[in-house]
Formats: sequence, C-alpha cells, structure tokens
Amino acid sequence: MRLHFLFVFIFVLSCFSLNAQDKANKVYTFKIDSNIDPAMNRRVKLALEEAEKSEATLIIIEMDTYGGTVNDADEIRTMILESEIPVYVFINKDAASAGALISIACDSIYMAPGGSIGAATVVSGAVGAAAPDKYQSYMRSMMRSTAEAKGRNPRIAEGMVDEKIEIEGISEAGTVITFSVSEAIKHGFCEGEYKSIDEILKAQNLDTAEIIAYEEDFIDKIISFFLNPAISGVLILIIIGGIYFELQTPGVGFPILAAVVATLLYFIPYYLNGLAENWEILVFIAGIILLAVELFVIPGFGIFGVLGIVFILGGLVLGMLPNQDFNFDFVPASQLFGALLTVILAALASVGLVFWLTPKINQWGAFSTITLSSTQERSDGYTSSFYSNSLLGKEGIVHSRLRPSGRVEIDGEIYDATSRGDFIDQDEKIVVISTEGTSLKVKKLES
Repeated sequence: MRLHFLFVFIFVLSCFSLNAQDKANKVYTFKIDSNIDPAMNRRVKLALEEAEKSEATLIIIEMDTYGGTVNDADEIRTMILESEIPVYVFINKDAASAGALISIACDSIYMAPGGSIGAATVVSGAVGAAAPDKYQSYMRSMMRSTAEAKGRNPRIAEGMVDEKIEIEGISEAGTVITFSVSEAIKHGFCEGEYKSIDEILKAQNLDTAEIIAYEEDFIDKIISFFLNPAISGVLILIIIGGIYFELQTPGVGFPILAAVVATLLYFIPYYLNGLAENWEILVFIAGIILLAVELFVIPGFGIFGVLGIVFILGGLVLGMLPNQDFNFDFVPASQLFGALLTVILAALASVGLVFWLTPKINQWGAFSTITLSSTQERSDGYTSSFYSNSLLGKEGIVHSRLRPSGRVEIDGEIYDATSRGDFIDQDEKIVVISTEGTSLKVKKLES
C-alpha cells in the first residue's frame, strides 16, 4: 500500500514539474521596427495582450527604430513597465529617441554588434529642429523616472535628452549621449552583445523554449490594407464622386451609399490606429452639412460651399495624421506631405472623373431606369403650348398696353401676350413670334 501511494505521489509531482517547465518555456516575441506612432502603439498593445493570453513567461522585443511621437512612446513605456511578464529588448541596430525610452523601460537590454542607444532629444516633426524646452523637460523626466524604475543611472538617461548635461568620462556639454554596444554595457544600459534572439535564449538556458511570434490577425491585415495611401486615395475619390452624383441625382441612393461605405472604410482603420480622432471626423461631417446648406438652402455658391469643401478635405487630411489637437510639431514632414498629396490628387482625380462620367452616365442601363435621360421634342407631340401654331406670324394690335405683359387682339380675338421686354403702347401693331407657354410672345411690327 505504501509503495502504491509512493508511485502516485511521484506521478503527480512529475506532472506538476512538467506543466511548470512547459509554462516556463514559452517566449513571446514581436518587433518594433518602424516609427513609434499610433499604429505601432496599437501593435504593442495587441502583442502584450496576446502574450498574456498565451501564458508566456518572457517577452522579447526586437527593436530597430529611429523614434517617433512622444505620447505614443510614453504609452508603450507605461505598458511595458506595468507588464507582469518580464520584458527583454534586443536592439537589432538602433534604439534612438523614443526607441531609447522604450528600451530603458524593459527589464533587460541586449544589443546586436554595431547597435546604438540614445539621442533622445525631442525634435519637431515638421522641420527636424529641437522642440521647445517644455517638451525636452517632459522627456527628461520620463527618461529619469524610467531609468530609476529599472535600476539604471537616471543622470545618464537624462543626458540622452539634454545636451547641456555634462557627465565626467561619458559626455561633454553640447552633445547628447548615444552609446555603442560596449559603452552601453560598461554603463549599465545593456546586459550583453548578441547576434540574434536565439543567442540570447541560449545564454539564458531557454534554447529549447517554445517561441511564439506575434502575427497580425485577419482584421489587422484588413486595417493595414486600408491604411495604404493608394487605397485611401481611391476611397477619397469614391467619397467625393459619390457625394457629387447624389447631389446631381437626388433620391437615387447608390452614389450616396457608395460614399458612406467609402467614408467608413476610410475613417475606421485610422480611428482604430489612433490617428483619426472624434473631432477630426466631426470636421468632415461639418463639411458635408455646410455643403448641403449651400446647395439646398442658400441659392448660389458662396462662403458655405467653400467652407464645406475645405472642411471635407481638411477632415480627410487630419484623419491620416498623428497630430495632437491640431498641433503638428511632431508630425514628420514626409507624413504631412504624403497626406496632403494623397487627398489633393484624389480630389483632382474625382473632379476629372465627374467631368468624364457625367455625359456618359445616362447611357448606362443601370441608370436609364431611374433617371430621365430623354428629351421631349415638339416633333414627337410634346408641347407646353396653349395656342395653335397657326397663330405664329399673325399680325394684330395691342389691346391693353404691354409692360411687357398685356393683351393683344388678333382677328377679333383677345389673347394674353408678352413682349421681349420692351413696352408697346395700345393700338400699336404687333406680330406673333412664339406660341409656346401660356401667353403669346410678340414684337412690335416695324412700318
């Protein structure tokens, strides 16, 4: 009996040890290999959530970035600091600016040969110059507090931001700190130099670990597809073209439906990635309302119409950019130019398409059943005239003065008549020049 219990105990203990070993051998990896922006912020958030769901006991970030927006870097830093799973970073060449902040937030830092970390001065995205001191101060405080949280030298972390900080043996006034691999190891900002993540795992006795790499799911792939500037341009073309054709053929439904669907496909991916904010979408909607007011309420085309077009195009541009409450200080010039170019080219293309399609659209069978494309000619029996054609060319006299409307007498009959705008006195001779409408059109008969 005792031997039986001993076997059961050993079996249960073995199962427990095996489960613990399996759990310890799960390593989750993902990359930060482009600009730190709302899209990257979302990727990191999803990756960390997936790592937690997969019950990983270690996360390794492969880093290669020159930085990005401060607010997104701060949010990523915070997520890493709050992670219950240890986070390592492998700097595969560059961790500059915002990348340095994120790296310092990790539990361990490893670097590839030739890698670097530092140069975290905040710069203006539009011109590339150093941002005002309030931004530098905010970045210094984040670097300092993050380094303190991970047991690294906070003064060195600040020196990566502020060129005025001088640290003996490390940096001189006028230069920000950027460490090579050996320098980072020497000053506690790197735990070792490795060529790959596999080498790091081997050094940590995790070479047999199960590696789980982050992959975008189907929805994320669709979102990435619609974030492509070329696709955004096509959607803008459909939006503008759909609005125009709906205004030209009210009640048809298809053009406005196409515009609505294109608008949703345009804004939703940018909204989910943190680019399009609520107020930017409202700017676009306000543009639609202003344009409708101009076309349906106020005659002509004036200030409401111009503002409507500006708001529509402005909302489309703003939705593509990571600006903060209309602040473009940290929007890269290339991204700003790309957004403007995409919207302007798409708008011009839609105008060209409108002019090309307008004379052709009535020839399409799909539209012939819902639009009036034929002309009602007099020769086909259509007429809006109340008078016989026999009156055309008849002479008569003015019965009551034409001012320019009045009455005329022709062959003893009285008719309503109008002149071509001139006044014709009573008893003056006239001749009928048109019988269309509810009154005859006449002119004074010259002697």
